[in-house]
Formats: sequence, structure tokens, C-alpha cells
Amino acid sequence: MELAHSLLLNEEAYNQLGGFQKAEFIFEWLQFLEKLLPVTSRADIRENQKKLVEQLTSLLNNSPGPPTRRLVAKNLAVLYSTGDTFSVYQTIDKCNELIRSKDDSPSYLPTKLAAVVCLGYLYKKLGRILGNSFTDTVGNVLKAMKNAESQGRYEIMLSLQNILKGLGAAAIPCHRDIYKAARSCLTDRSMAVRCAAAKCLLELQNEAVFMWSTDLDSVVTLCFKSFEGSNYDVRLAVSKLLGTVLARALTSKQPTASTRHNFRRISLEEVMELLGTGFLRGSCGFLRASGDMLKGTSSVSRDVRVGVTQAYVVFVSTLGAQWLERNFSAFLSHILDLVSQSHPKAIQNQMDAIGCRRCVSFILRATVGGLLGEKAQITAAKEICQAIWKLKKVVDAAMSDSNLETRISTTDVTASQHVLVCALQELGSLIHGLGTTAAPLLQDSSTGVLEAVISVILHPSISVRLTAAWCLRCVAVALPAYVSLLLDRCIERLSVLKSSPEAVTGYSFAVAALLGAVKHCPLGIPHGKGKVIMTVAEDLLCSASQNSRISLQRTQAGWLLIAALMTLGPAVVQHHLPRMLLLWKCIFPSSPKDLETEKTRGDSFTWQVTLEGRAGALCAIKSFVSHCAGLLTDEVVQRLLPPLPSAVDLLTQLSSIYKSYGNSLKTPSTVYRHKLYELLAVLPPKTYEGSFCAVLKELVTDLTVPDSQIDASTFLLPPLCHENDLLLLGPLLQETDHRFIEEQLLLGNSIAGGSLEYDPYSIYEKVAKGDSVPKPLPPVLSVISAATRLFGVIFSHVAESHRLQVLEQLLNSIKQTKGSRQQIVQLNVVSAFSTSLKHLANCKGSLGPEEVRRSALTLVMGALESNNPLLRCAAAECLARLAQVVSDSAFTAGLAQVSFDKLKCARDVVSRTGHSLALGCLYRYLGGIGSTQHLNACVGILYTLSQDSTSPDVQAWALHSLSLIVDLAGPLYHVHVEPTLSLVLMLLLTVPPAYAEVHQSLGRCLNALITTLGPELQGSSMTVSALRTSCLLGCAVMQDNPDCLVQAQAIACLQQLHMFAPRHVNLSSLVSCLCVNLCSSYLLLRRAVVACLRQLVQREAAEVSEYAVALVKESREDFTPDVNIREIGLEGALLGLLDKELDQRLCQDIKETLTHMLTSMAVEKLSFWLKLCKDVLAASADFNTVASLDTTQEEETAKVDDASVLTSDSDERFHPFSNPRWPTRVFAAECVCKIISQCENAGSAHFDITLAQERKQRDSRDDFLVLHLADLIRMAFMAATDHSDQLRLSGLQTLLIVVRKFAAVPEPEFPGHVILEQYQANVGAALRPAFAPETPPDVTAKACQVCSAWIASGVVSDLNDLRRVHQLLVSSLVKVQAGKEAQSQQYNESTSTMEILAVLKAWAEVYIVAVEKQKNQSDAHIHCLKTANSAEESYRDVTSSASGLLDLVQMDLGTLSKLWLAALQDFALLTLPSEYASQLPAEGGTFYTAETIENARPHYYNSWALILYATALWLTSTGFIVVDPDEGVNNLSRPVTPTTMCQDSSTRPLVKSPEDVNTDRFHLILGVSVEFLCSPRSDAAMENIIACLRALQTLFDVPWPRSKIGGDQELGVELLNVLHRLILTRESPDIQLAALEVVRLILFAAQEHVKEKRRSAEVDDGAAEKETLPEFGEGKDTGGLVPGKSLVFATLELCVCILVRQLPQLNPKLTCSPAVQSGKHLLLSEDGSRLVAAALVILSDVPAVCSPEGSVSVLPTILYLIIGVLKETAVKLRDGQLPLTVAASLQALKGLLSSPMARAEKSRTAWTDLLRSALVTVLDCWDQVDGLLQELDEVSLLTAITIFVMSTSPEVTTIECLQKRCIEKFKITLDSKDPLVQYKCYQLLHSIFQHPNKTVSYPYIHSLAPSIVGKLQETEKAKPENAAELQVIQEGIKVVTGLTATAEEEHRAHLVACLLPILISFLLDENALVSATNSAKNLHEFALQNLMQIGPQYSSVFKKLMASSPTMKARLESAVKGNQESIKVKTAKHAKNPGKSSSIQLKTNFL
Repeated sequence: MELAHSLLLNEEAYNQLGGFQKAEFIFEWLQFLEKLLPVTSRADIRENQKKLVEQLTSLLNNSPGPPTRRLVAKNLAVLYSTGDTFSVYQTIDKCNELIRSKDDSPSYLPTKLAAVVCLGYLYKKLGRILGNSFTDTVGNVLKAMKNAESQGRYEIMLSLQNILKGLGAAAIPCHRDIYKAARSCLTDRSMAVRCAAAKCLLELQNEAVFMWSTDLDSVVTLCFKSFEGSNYDVRLAVSKLLGTVLARALTSKQPTASTRHNFRRISLEEVMELLGTGFLRGSCGFLRASGDMLKGTSSVSRDVRVGVTQAYVVFVSTLGAQWLERNFSAFLSHILDLVSQSHPKAIQNQMDAIGCRRCVSFILRATVGGLLGEKAQITAAKEICQAIWKLKKVVDAAMSDSNLETRISTTDVTASQHVLVCALQELGSLIHGLGTTAAPLLQDSSTGVLEAVISVILHPSISVRLTAAWCLRCVAVALPAYVSLLLDRCIERLSVLKSSPEAVTGYSFAVAALLGAVKHCPLGIPHGKGKVIMTVAEDLLCSASQNSRISLQRTQAGWLLIAALMTLGPAVVQHHLPRMLLLWKCIFPSSPKDLETEKTRGDSFTWQVTLEGRAGALCAIKSFVSHCAGLLTDEVVQRLLPPLPSAVDLLTQLSSIYKSYGNSLKTPSTVYRHKLYELLAVLPPKTYEGSFCAVLKELVTDLTVPDSQIDASTFLLPPLCHENDLLLLGPLLQETDHRFIEEQLLLGNSIAGGSLEYDPYSIYEKVAKGDSVPKPLPPVLSVISAATRLFGVIFSHVAESHRLQVLEQLLNSIKQTKGSRQQIVQLNVVSAFSTSLKHLANCKGSLGPEEVRRSALTLVMGALESNNPLLRCAAAECLARLAQVVSDSAFTAGLAQVSFDKLKCARDVVSRTGHSLALGCLYRYLGGIGSTQHLNACVGILYTLSQDSTSPDVQAWALHSLSLIVDLAGPLYHVHVEPTLSLVLMLLLTVPPAYAEVHQSLGRCLNALITTLGPELQGSSMTVSALRTSCLLGCAVMQDNPDCLVQAQAIACLQQLHMFAPRHVNLSSLVSCLCVNLCSSYLLLRRAVVACLRQLVQREAAEVSEYAVALVKESREDFTPDVNIREIGLEGALLGLLDKELDQRLCQDIKETLTHMLTSMAVEKLSFWLKLCKDVLAASADFNTVASLDTTQEEETAKVDDASVLTSDSDERFHPFSNPRWPTRVFAAECVCKIISQCENAGSAHFDITLAQERKQRDSRDDFLVLHLADLIRMAFMAATDHSDQLRLSGLQTLLIVVRKFAAVPEPEFPGHVILEQYQANVGAALRPAFAPETPPDVTAKACQVCSAWIASGVVSDLNDLRRVHQLLVSSLVKVQAGKEAQSQQYNESTSTMEILAVLKAWAEVYIVAVEKQKNQSDAHIHCLKTANSAEESYRDVTSSASGLLDLVQMDLGTLSKLWLAALQDFALLTLPSEYASQLPAEGGTFYTAETIENARPHYYNSWALILYATALWLTSTGFIVVDPDEGVNNLSRPVTPTTMCQDSSTRPLVKSPEDVNTDRFHLILGVSVEFLCSPRSDAAMENIIACLRALQTLFDVPWPRSKIGGDQELGVELLNVLHRLILTRESPDIQLAALEVVRLILFAAQEHVKEKRRSAEVDDGAAEKETLPEFGEGKDTGGLVPGKSLVFATLELCVCILVRQLPQLNPKLTCSPAVQSGKHLLLSEDGSRLVAAALVILSDVPAVCSPEGSVSVLPTILYLIIGVLKETAVKLRDGQLPLTVAASLQALKGLLSSPMARAEKSRTAWTDLLRSALVTVLDCWDQVDGLLQELDEVSLLTAITIFVMSTSPEVTTIECLQKRCIEKFKITLDSKDPLVQYKCYQLLHSIFQHPNKTVSYPYIHSLAPSIVGKLQETEKAKPENAAELQVIQEGIKVVTGLTATAEEEHRAHLVACLLPILISFLLDENALVSATNSAKNLHEFALQNLMQIGPQYSSVFKKLMASSPTMKARLESAVKGNQESIKVKTAKHAKNPGKSSSIQLKTNFL
């Protein structure tokens, strides 16, 4: 194929190929040429033009296929338009010649067609350049059309369209001729020709004035004719023509003079009249109609009516939204008039009426719903309301008129019904779509929407009453605030008017519809409404028999209400269950005998009432079973069962009753059947096993003796076919935008589809699609579909022997019927049997023995050869399911063989299509059937069939089946891939485009082949690359196909290719193809486009976006997309599409595509994305609300953001989005949140204005979020103040995120302020509306969250500014205090729980922040005081804001604390396990009611943690001391614990002591915390756990609770165990640290408790002997600790857990294993170190809680752990700092060793032994591994030794062997090369030398002092090089000086004599001083200072020495003199700044 890539055709390569490959080669070359020509230079083209033209024209003679001829034509046109045009006439002549040729053979046809196509493209491209030649050409082409066949006519029409397009006005001379030709083609028998003609005429009307002036009437009539017998594509094309022509006629300007005389302006009325004629009278013209009218036959065929309906929509869409707004009332009255009384013919029977109503509804939905923005929709709704009022008056007049003409006026009433139905449906849909933005419409009293709707509920026609109820339901779903209101109103009217039949049914419908709406309203309705409705229903049922006139209506209404009530779910229904079951029991006779007596009594009316009532009861029970599955306990099921047998008995008697009482019972008995079947289908089959036989018998009768002659295939079978197979049956079964009206054509003439009046019970059911009205089918049909479903269930449960009888019976009944009835029976039977196979496959059942299989097979095979293609399709599926259920390979092979044999011999289309599909279906259910020869046979037969060009149907079915096999045969198919691909390509290149269904099947085959090849397509071998090229070629052919569904297939194939071999798909051409089809009128094509985009942008979002914009910039003339990609990019185009699109699945895909694009590009294209979102949000912002706000900030915004200041109308027309709907705006707000989170991941510069500005200056292309803060705030504000509640929620969420993310960003221009501060007015204004009284609670709850975040963020420091927002919270608090009684009865009670808890949580957050701030500042204050006093003032400023915040809260703290406690108390009750349910308070808690307990739970879970923390803070701030004076009476803060609940109030003390109140509160907080921490749900939020732990910390921060927990050891242990578990399950270091802090406090409490006990014991027993004192602390006198009971044990467990988790080497079990190599030191993370340190602190405190004996038993563990940590983490760090863990372990060691237990007489000896062992362990650390010594930090170990020496009693360390080893270590370290180590060593020795006990210090002095002095003497020679060495010397001198002081008198002189010479040697003379290094100078000064001090102290020695050594004396004197001055200065400085050494000492001073 690479050889085809050249400018000229490579003829040599071409000639070597075989026949079909030539075609492929040519196509590849032409494709390449099409891309090459536009980019080749003109000179090159001219050079090769002659040769190229020859090559291309020669191809015309080669009989090219349709795609090839189109490419030849395009290339010729481009060639002439870029090269020279002189030879173009020859080419045109040549084409004309080919067309004139008399050769009519089929083989010559492609050449003729190619010539026609060529002419079209040449004229289209070159247009007027071709001068006058066109008249001949057109004449020639039209002549050729006279005897052309359909393909010829098709191509000629399209060519004429191209010629007209190219010539424009120049073609006027030929217009008439072309018009005539196109007229005849518009009613051609070939549908493709009709489509082409419509396109040609559409092009013609651009210039041909007569079409929309003089000949308008005939054009219109022609279009009507064209609709007759049309298919979907024709209706689409012709309606587009008709709508456009009429719109043109209406809007045309005054014509030119030449045409003026016969031109008249046409008015809107006339245009509407024309369309109306078609709608009402069809295509019979205006004259003939009267004859038919007289005869009374209706002549409007449905396809004409549907076509006209589409034309209406095109007409209005062409004129546009603004036109519709202006002319809406005229348009509405015309449209409604179509179904009014003035045209009785259109609605003479119910079928027609339903059809017409659907069409009218469709017109209104597509225009009003599709074109208008929200404001215009509200105006439209008002107009519709006016129409309803007018009709209402007519009805009222007629009803009240009691004169003789009443009979006439009742016809008016019935006639107005259809108009009302349409108006009400549209009104409902409008309001449903508007959602809460419709609020102003309903509040407008002048319109009176609700009054209008409620007034027609009393209309005499049942369909109007039902539709009015439906309309109310739409109102309720859109505006949940109205649900309760409307319910109350309807119930009240129902009670008042219960004697009027219309009122009873009308209002009961309304109540049922409203109840059905409740599940769509998250806020629900008050619980009590259920009770009211149940009472009304019972009342209706009980009073039904009182008045026979309305007994039927009352019975129906009563059961309808009960059935609707069931949809409210178990929580409501459980309270009414007993009453309902009683009613259910009473409605059926209790025994068969009663039924018999019933039969003998009564007349047809009583039976009608009885059947109606029983059907209602069945319906109610079915509703109960489907909606309240949770209540179906065994007991309830047992109570449901008794009436069932009696219900089935009645079913079997129905026919006899029907015979005795005549026709009036027909409908009621059918309805009864239907309802019973439906109920049985949802009950578990086990429950009615006994009735199987009786029911089956009835089912078989229903299926085989249908009352109706209606072919119900179109609704019975599609669910049983596979959705992919339905594609074979043409567009009728596919999803299209016109599905709503096209459905009628599907259902055949006798039925127009479903309608609400067929089954009132459907009014409360959930609708399949959004806002569309439920469409139940007529009872006759719905009974059949219910019967097939139930048959499926029962058949799969009966015995196998019984199955055989049933199948035989079914087969016989099919045989016995004849003609059309036979097909209907067959259809019913097959669908029933197919359903039963489905059930059998699901429950893995078997079908039964051989005979059953045989009968089943006969049944299915019969259907497989039916004339009905849908039945064939279902039968093929059924056959495959049969094979699946039997699952026996021999049986399956037999089935396939039957089909093989049939296909080999059969010639008829029916059996060939059926059996070929059967082969494919077998593969679907059984995978690869395994054997390769079977596969080969299948493929061979299907290859043959797919080439049968005589029947496109056979080709399509065979190819479809082949695609299934390719898809499902898996790897077995690889051998066939190449031949199949060649076959597919060959057919693509040769099958005429008119056979779209064949092309669609080819597309599916290609898709399956690509999937089979999969990732192999990336390969580079010859074969793979050839396969890949073929696939791409196939896609290219399909992309050029005129059929949109084939184009959709092409896109899907390219999408697959892109997934497997992305490098080989040309992304730019794919993207351009996607952009062109983004707004296609075909739903499936749009879906394919968006699905493909969704995949592309996951990998290459940026490229896709760029290609889209590039495409528009170089935009070719034939691409004018409906969306403006140039300005708003592909992203904006998608957003626009999202706004217009109605298909849910498509919208979901668009959202995902945009989300992917946003994730990958938002950060790079930040401004672009924010502008998009802002445009969407601003396009509909109510300008008045925004403008008022901006005044405060004019100054700031002026400089930043001039362009974006919202002005009203001036920039309306520049808006890229006109009036986006609220869901789009909600999506835009969500996008803003996503953008913020993307920026958060992208880097800190987005949240740091200084950094952002710097980087922006460096590179202006950089963009950062923080620079757009004003926009973010404005968008959040616009959304938060919108009419739509969903948008308000999204806006508040955005605001919350903005506040949280930007709260800490400082404002660089005003230090000390943050950047958000300037927006406080906006934030306040955005929040204020959410606290208005009419705001829904969910919005208020969200706003509370934002308020608390804003206050807590600390953005606003000025209290007066804060007050605005604070005031909002205060107002809600007032509302909360009113309690649950005062709550409005608008929503469910749980919503007030939600709101109250949101308020309390918000306050809690504010309070917590205020307390924390104050705490931080008081810490800072203490710190300030330490450092300096001058900081006092600044501190005062800072505290004012924090304490101010606290003051703000303080005012309401009294109220809040009670409410918080009450909420916690509720929460505690709600967390009780279910077995305590009986103990819960009957009336509910403080903030929840007992009935809504389940709905309230989530709200408590959401907010309890912060409330708990706040309560704990409040209690500790009062120190648990304050108790309100009225506390005793006030019950709020009395925790209801299970114990107090059961007590009688008389036994309870009336007033509790403060101690009791405090204890209760303490246990409440502790209980809630422990309950939660015991098992936090895996989804529990981190912040909840942290808040809970913080609350516990706060609690134990004050003495009183500590005394409680200290005194209750079990409680302490339990808490520790819970914390241990938490630490084990949560990895987060924050949680673990917080838990450890709680542990420390618990231990501290225990210590306090033990101390207190010891102290009081000493006080009490002061007189007694000391020995008898009892032992306090754990371990008593035995030292034993009981696990589970012991606090110490629990603490140790927890600490070990933490330590071993961080340092696994500590675990002795592990250390032996090879996994942990000892000696390898780990450096812990910072968090890890903090955890270890915290654990060590706790460990060192443990002995204080023990008795002496107890302390002995825990000591080894504690020592092991502390020394273990020391050993494992003592690593040298570079800067000589100590690791945190080492510092902590040394600190802990010191704490432990100085424990009083070490000295207590009972434990002293044991401690001494243990401490000695510990010291040995420390010493052993050194000797472990010599190689690792350099890693170990000697200093830490020395420090540990020093701690032992200093802190323990002397007997521990003075044993000779230990002492010797310690001294040894010091010696080694003294010789260290590292000055730092030496320095530390000196420090430690200094402290040991100072030890008061001589036995300890002397050995050290004796061994080590000499070497120290020696070291110092050496320094004389080597002066210090740097500061570190200097420090060492200074420290050494200090040690010796210190020694001198402690030494005994006689030795002092020696020491001084040693010291002085050393010091003097450090002095420098004046000359040396000048040139000396810094450290030498410092040493000089230091020595001088010391000499000054020592001299006077030991003057005798000093003098003696000076005398003996004159050099020394001289040196000293000169130094003293020379430095006299500087010393003064220096000392002054020294006093101020006491050197560096001391600060280091502070840090590491463990001694």
C-alpha cells in the first residue's frame, strides 16, 4: 500500500495486483491524493496535471464503486481548482458522453454513475467559472434520469444538489426543470432517492424564490405525499425541507421588481394553517378531503402526521428562540388547536387521540423545552396557564348549564380534554425542567399556576384528572417545598368533596402522584402525613358501600392511596402495616364456599366494584412487596398468603362471571388478571406453589386465545432480543431524538402506544425516564406482557413432566389458529417461553428430558421462519438460550447442523435471515463452540450469504451474524481474519450507499475484527501493517458514507483502533471528523462522537483541544458547526452541547469528557477554564442581585478586573452561552472546585501571591490560581445566590473550598493582613440569603458550614466585621432553641435534625478555634514574658482578636452547652445496639423524632465529633465546677441512660447534686468516645477520630475528671485497651500521637490517685508504726500484674506496640531472625521519632503508679525498652545534635533512675541488681561490634553512663568491676579525635567530679584527672585551630578549675601549680596578638580572665609561682596591661551574652 502514496498513480505496481486488490490500491491512492493536492505547489500540479487528469478520467471507465467514484470526483474538482482549468470542458464533455451512452447493462452502470458524481463535484467546486455549459449538462442529466433505476436517480439528485450549490444564483434558468425532476423523486418508491431529492430541493430553495412564494402550496402538499410510507431518514430529510421552506416564506423580505407582481407576503396564520392541514388531513390534498370526510373514513396515515410533527419543530428551530418568544401565544394556540374539538376527525377514536396528543406534546417539548432559556420558559409556562384557565371556563359553563342543549356542551367538555392533557403535560415538564428556578412562577399570584392545575382536577374526563395529578407531581419534584402543602390541600379537598365522583378520583390521583414524588425529594415530607393518608384511605374503603353512585370511585381511590403510600418505604409503612394487612384479608372471601355464594349473588355493577377493589388490593400488595422489601419478614409473609388461593380461585372463575354478566365486566376482569399476574411475579414462587397448575392454565389461555387481534410484537419482543440484534431491524427500534413520536409507527395501526388513563396505578410508580409521563399500555396488551413474565417464573418452577404438557398444549394452539391470528399466538408463546428460558438460565435449572427438548425445539424453529423479522430475531435468541439451558454439546451441534442444512437449500429471504442469525446467537451464549471445523463451516456459509447482492436483507443479517462470531470465537478466529477483512472491504467498496443496513452490519464486522486483533495492531511486521492499513481503509470508506449510523460505526472503529494502535490513527483528521458531527441530528452519531472524544482526551487532551481549534481556524467552507469552537474551544462547545442535550447517557459522557480535559489541562490553561466556567455562571446571573453588591468593592475591582464587572444588557450578545440551564451551571460550579483541587496538586505558587507575581513577571505565560481569586469569589457568589437550590449548594461548596484554601495567603501590600480580607462583603452577601426563613434546610446547613469555616479561618480580625457573619449563626441558634415543636411542617422531621446539628456543629467549630487561638496566644505570652518585657504591648493587640472571638461565643455559651449536651445525649442513644431499642424514649430525642430515627442517624454521625470536642472544652473551661441554678429542673443536660429510663420518676431524687450532674456528663463524653473509638467504621473521617481524642485530652486536662478515671481502674484499663486497638488499626501519626497523649494523661491521673492515697494514709496513720502502712499502687505486696485488669500492663502493652512498630529490632523474637540484622541503625522519620519519644515519656512514669513490689516486676521491661531505643537510635548526626529519640530515652532513663522506688526499702535491693544489669547492657553496646563503632554515638552512651553514676544510689555503680569499665570508656573517649566528642566528655566528667559522694567521684578523679591535665599541657605546643578545639580547651580548664575547688586542702596547691603555667602559656604578647587567629585571641582572653579569678583565690601559691618563674610573670604583666581597656569592653559584653556553650548545655542537660 505504501506504493500508492504518490502524486501520480503507480501503474506498474497497480498492474501487478489481482482484481479486488486493484480496487483497494486505487482507493488508497485517491485517499492519499485528496490529502496531497491541497498542500502541493501549483507548479508541481501544473506539471503533472495532464497525466493526472488522464489517470483519473480513465478510472471512470473502470466501473468504480460508490466511495471510489466520489473520491475521483473530489480529486478532479480540486485538481482543476488549484491547477489550470483549460481542459475542464473536455472532462465535462467526456462525462456527458458517458451519461448519454445507450448501454443499459448492469456492468456499465457504475461508469455512468461515476460520470454523474463527477459533474456534481466539478460544478460544486468550480461553480461560475464553468460559464454557460451548465444548461446542457443539467439537461443531459435530467434526460438520463427519465429511464434511470433507483441508484441512478439517487446519484443524479445528489449531483444536482452539488451543481446548484456551486452555481448559486447563476443556475436560475434551470430551476424549474430541476424542481420538476425533484418533485417526482420526492415520492419515489426508493427511500434513498426521496432523501436525495429532499436534499436537492433544500439546496434549490436557497435561490428559487417560487418554491416559497407562488408554488408554496404545491411544495407543501408534495412534502406531505412524500411522508406517506416513508422511513425515519426520509421523514428527517423532508421535514427539514418543509420546515425550512415555510420559515423562509415567513421571513422573506420584499422581492425584486421582476417577481413582485405575483408575490404576496404570507402570514404566520397561513403557514400554520398549511402545516395543520397536513397534521389533520394528511396528504390527500385540499379538494379530495371533503369526500372522505363525508364517508367518515380517517385518511391521515400516521407517518404523515409524525413527519409533519417533525416539520413543525424544524420550522420553529429555524426561526430561532427569539422568534418563538415573540410569537409564542399564537404558536401555542395553534398547536393546542390541533387536538381540539374544531377537528373532530383527528381525534375520533382513542387511538388517534393518543397519537395526536403525543405529537403535540413532542412539538411543545422540542420547541419550548429545547430552545428557550429559563426566563423565557417561565413566560411560556404563564401562557400555558392562561390557556388552561380559558378551557376551564368553557368546562365550567358547560357543566353548570342545565338547559336542553346540555348534550351538545358535554361534547365540548370531552373535546377540551385532549387540549388540557397536552397543556398540563407541557406545564408539568416545563416546571420539572426548571427545578427550583421555577419558584417565582409559582409565587406569582396573578398567574395562579397551582390554582389552575388544581381546578382541573375536577374535570369530567379521567385523562385530564390524571394529567393534572401528574402535573402536580412534576411541581413537587421540582420544588420540594410544595410537596407537603399540596398534599394537605388535596387531602383536605378529598375529605370535603367525598360525595362527588370526580373529586374522589381526581384528588386521590393527585395525592397518589404526590406520594410518588416524595422519593425524588431528598427532604421528604413530615412523618405524620402517612397516618393522615391511611386514615383517609380506610375511610373511603369503609364508606364505599354507603352510596352506590360513588362506591366504584371510592373503592378505587382508597386502594390507590394505600398503594401509593407504600412507596414511602419501610420507615413509614411499618406503622400502618397491621391496618393494611387487615384490609387485605377482608377484601377476599375467606373460603371457596364463600366464593361460590358470592357468584350466585350480585349483579354486573356489584361485580364491577368488587373486581375494581380486589385489583386495587392486589396492586397495593405488589407496591408493598416492591417498595418495602425490608419489612417482608416470615411473619408478614405468612399474613400475606391466606387471601392468595382465593384470589387465584376468582381468576379461574372470571370467564364464567364474565359470561353471566355481560360486556361491562370486560375491562375490570382484564385489569384484575393483570394485577394478579403482576403481584405473583414479584412474590417468591415458593409462596404460591399450590396454585401453580391453576395459574398456568389461565396463562396458557391468555397467551393462546387473545381477545385482541393486536400484534404486540413491538413491546413484547425487544426486551427479549439482544440490543445489538435490534440494530438489524432499522432505526425504528433504535434510540433517536424522535423516539417519543416514532414509537407510534412501530406499534402498528391498531394501537397508538400507552397512555396514563389505561392504568391510573402507574401514576405513583418511578418513571423510566426523567420527566416523561408514564405510558402504561391498554389492559388487553398489558395482560399479555404480565402473562409472559409470570409464565417465565412459573414454568421454570413446575415439574418437568408438567412442562411437557404445557409445551404440547402451546404447540397445538399455534397449529389450530390460522392466518394473522396464528402469528399473534406464536408471538405470545415464543416470548413467554423465551422468558422462562431466561429464568432457567439464571437459576441454573435444567429444561427436562428429551421429549421436552423436542417440543421446545419445534416451537422455536417454527418462529425462526416467521414473516415478522422481530419474531425471527427473538427466536434466534431463544434458540441460543435453549442451547445454553440444555448445555449438551451434541444438542448444540445438532441445532447448528439444522441451520446449516436449511441455509444450503433454502432460497427464501425469511429462512436465510433467521437461520444465519441463529448461528451467530449460538456463539453468543456458548462462546467458541469449540471445534474448528464447525467454525469453518459457519464462516463459509456466512461468506456466501453476505455476497448475495440480490437481497440486502440477507447480506445484512449474515454479516451481523458473522460479526457476532468474530467477536465471540476468540483466538480461534485468527486464521479467518485476513479473508474476512478482505470481504468486508470489498463489500464496503461495492455495496450501493442506499443499502445502509448492509453498511451498518459491515461496520459491526470491522469493529469485531479490530477487537479480535487487539494490541497486535501495533506490530510492525508486513502482515500486521497490511491488516492495519485495511482497517484504516475500511474506516475511511465508512466515514464517507452518507448514512449517519454508518459514520457512527466508523467513529467507533477508529476509537478501537486508537485504543490498540494510537500511533497509527491520524488524530487531527479524527478530531475534525468528530467536531463536524458534534451537533448531528442523529442521536447515535452524537453518542459515538462523544464516546470517542471521552477516550481520546484521557490520553491526549491537549492535542485534541488544539486540533479542534486549528480545524476551525483553517475552516473549510463546508464546515459551519452549530457551536462556536473558534472562541470557546472544544471545551466550550461541549459545555454548550451539554446544555442543549436531553439524552441522559450522552450528558454523562460529555461530563466525563470535560472532567478528563479539565484534569489534564486546567492548570496549563487556567484563565481559559475559569473564563468558561465564569461565562456559564454569569450568563444567567440575575444582574440586579450582583450589581448591588459590587458597590463596596468598586475600588479594588476597578484595577483588577474592569472587563468583568457585570453590566446588564450590553454584553448579552457577546455571551458564548445564552441562558444556560441550571444543571449546566451546577456542573460549571463543580468544575471550579475541581480546578482548585488540580491547582493544589500542581504546586504551592497557586496559593502564594508573592511567588505567583514573581513567576508571572519572569514568564508572562505562567498563570496562577491566586491571581484569579476575585473571579473565584465572584463565581461562588453568583452560584450561591441563584434561584436554583442545587446551584446554591454547589456555590456554597465552592465558597467553602475557596475559604479553606486561601485563608492563610498573606496580602503582600498590607503586612499582617490576608488576601481574602477584602472579599468579606461578598462572603457575607453570599451567605445571608441562605439564612432566610424560606430557604430549604439543606442549603442552610451548608451555609452554616461555610460560616464556621469563615469565622474559624481567622481571615477577619476586626470583631465588628466578624459580627455580620456571626449574626447569621446567632439567628439560626435562636431557631434551634425553639426546639422540634416549632419546626415548620414542610419537610420530613429529619431535615430539622440536619439543620439543628449543622448549626451546633458550626458553633462548635468556632468555639474550638477560639479556645485554641487563645491557648496559643497565652503560650506566646508566657514566651514573650520570658524573653523581654517590651513585648507586652504587641501581645495585647494580638490577644484582643482571639479573646474577642471567644467573647462572641461566650455570650451564647450557656445555651450552646445545653444544646451540645442534648445532641450528644441523642447521639449516645442512637448508637445503642438494636437490642436496646425497647429502652429508647418513645417520643424520640431532643432533636429527632422516634419515627424518623433512621433518617436522622447520618446527620448525627456527620456532626457529633466536633460537638463532643467543644463540649469537652466547655466543661474543662468551667473545670466541671459550674452548675446552673436551674439545672436540677432543667432536663436537657440529664443524660438519659438506660438505668434512669426505666426508673419511675417518683423514685428518682428530684434535684441532682452538682457531683452527680458532673459524673453524668463525664460518663456521657467518655461513653460516646469509647463507643466510637472501639470500632470506628472504616470510612470514619480522620478528623472525627482526632476530634474525639482531643476531647479526651481536654477532659483529662483538669483535675476532677482525672480523679474520676484515676479512682476507677477498670475504666482506665478499658480506655487504654480501646486506644491500643486504635493505634493498631490506624496508621496515621497524628492519630497515634493524640492517642499517646491521652495515655499519658490517664497514667498521670493514676499517679495522682496513688499519691493522694499515700498522703491520706500517712495523715491518718501518723501515730501508728510506719511498718504497718498498706501498700498503694499496682502489684500490692506480691508484685503480680493481672493482664486485662492492670493499668500498668495495659500501658506497657500500648507502648511496646508503638515502639516495636517503629523499631522492629526491639522485639526479642524478631532479633533472632535473620530478617533483622542487629547493629544496622535506622533513622526514623520525624513522625516516628515523635511517637517513640512520646512512648518513652510514658514508660518512665510507670513505676510511680506501682507499689514497690510492682515496680520491681515492671522495671526490667522498661529498662530493656529505654536502653533498646537508646542503643538502636544513638547515631551520630552531622551537626552533633542529638536525635529526638536519644534525647527522649536519656530523659526517660533519668526519670526512671531517680524514681523513689529505687530507694524504697522493699524494692531497693532488687532495683540495685536490675540497674547494675542495665548499666552492663549499656557498657556492652560498645563491645558488640567493633566495625560499627564509628556509627554509634559515644556521647549518648557516655551520657547514659553518667546518668547512672549521678542518679542512682552509690551502691549501684561503685562495684569495682563496673567502675573500672566505666572509667575505661571515659579514657577511650578522651582520646577521641573529634573535638566535639572530647568537649562533651569533659562536660560529663565535670559533673561526675562534682558528685557529693566521694566513693563515687574519687576513683574517676584518680584515674582521669592526670590525663586531662596532660592533654592541656600538650596544647601549649599545638594552639587551637578552630572554635571547636577552642571549646574543648576551655572546657578542660573548667574541669581542672572545678577539681581545684573540690580538692582537699593539701592537694590544692599542686593542682593550682599545674594549672597556672598552662593558663599563662595561652597568653600572647602585643605583637603576636595583632596577627593571631581568632581562636588564639579568644583563648588568650579566656586564660586572662581565669587567671584574674584564680590569682586572688589562691594567692600564696600564685605568688610563689610568679616568684620562681620571671618569664611567666613578665608574660602575665604585659598581657594585663595591654588588655586593660579591651577587657573592660569585653567583660561588659560577656555579661550580656553568656557565650554559646551554655546554650548547648541547656539543650542536653539531662543531669
